[in-house]
Amino acid sequence: MTVTALPKDQPDLLGVAAQRRRTGIWLLALTVGLILTGLAAVGSGAIGIPPMTVASIIGHHLGLPGEVNWTPPQEAIVWQVRLPRVLLGMLVGAGLAVCGVALQAMVRNVLADPYLLGINSGASSGAAAAILFGAGAGFGQYALSGSAFLGALAASLLVFLIARSGGRVTSIRLLLSGVAVGYALYATTSFLIFASGSAEGARSVMFWLLGSLGLARWNALLAVTAVVLGCMILYLTIVGRRLDVLAIGDETAQTLGVSPDRFRLRLLVIVSLSVGVLVSMAGSIGFVGLVVPHLARRIVGAPHVRVVPVAALLGAILLVWADVLARVLLAPQEIPIGIITSLLGAPFLLLLIRRLHSTGA
Repeated sequence: MTVTALPKDQPDLLGVAAQRRRTGIWLLALTVGLILTGLAAVGSGAIGIPPMTVASIIGHHLGLPGEVNWTPPQEAIVWQVRLPRVLLGMLVGAGLAVCGVALQAMVRNVLADPYLLGINSGASSGAAAAILFGAGAGFGQYALSGSAFLGALAASLLVFLIARSGGRVTSIRLLLSGVAVGYALYATTSFLIFASGSAEGARSVMFWLLGSLGLARWNALLAVTAVVLGCMILYLTIVGRRLDVLAIGDETAQTLGVSPDRFRLRLLVIVSLSVGVLVSMAGSIGFVGLVVPHLARRIVGAPHVRVVPVAALLGAILLVWADVLARVLLAPQEIPIGIITSLLGAPFLLLLIRRLHSTGA
């Protein structure tokens, strides 16, 4: 049988080329938006600094030529305080969004986010133990983040063991295990606060529970950068297409040569470790991993090779602006960033539930 090649001017019936162009345009627009967002965010605060001055200070520290037209206090504010905080916000926002994308595909539940696995609750318990009882003293200046990371890691392992004890590790077992572990660890954190009898310690723990980028330091960005970039590369090169298959259904995945159980477990470990690092640096920040994946899919469609980078950029922009609001609304007092993301995310969740109800899902 002779196969006739399609002519070069054959219409793209599937719209693949159009989707690629659309994705490219969105990626370019979001990248430019992220840069502008960063400049505006670094300049925003109790002491305002013009964006051009911010750009000049950053360029100066990067070795670019230019005239010094700023004061030493402005330079200290930009380079030592705000820029690390904004970069941490970008990284945490991107990481939580990408983890949310993976979780929603892994459990095939549009309401899934990093809170699902109880990892945030585990990190909060670890942080509470460090703040209230001095746990993790061996980590030195990293006692808080180190204890939070160990708590997150322990929570993920507990979820894994509970889900595995019932036989096959299915989506529903992961869901129920994560919810159960999350409630148990939240109760543990509350007990630690009650048992400590320290009003100041309890306030610090509550601030941690609601999230903050106040721990941002240059030496703390390396681990978060490695985690976010590693996840991006992994999802775009290896995991992305398997996520597409897993999101369709376990039977389809097995037909196409993907073992759902094995892949789901490996993905659980990756997501757990990633969220553990992110939460250990910024506390429990909700709704980013829930809201952003839906926005990304509406923009560029369902394939994860397109959703992941768009979600990362959207998550970075969202969290940076949420942090700006947290810093300026009641300045000089800072609002926990989790309050801002919850206020922004709750209406979206209600709209999503209404949409699911109207479609009969």
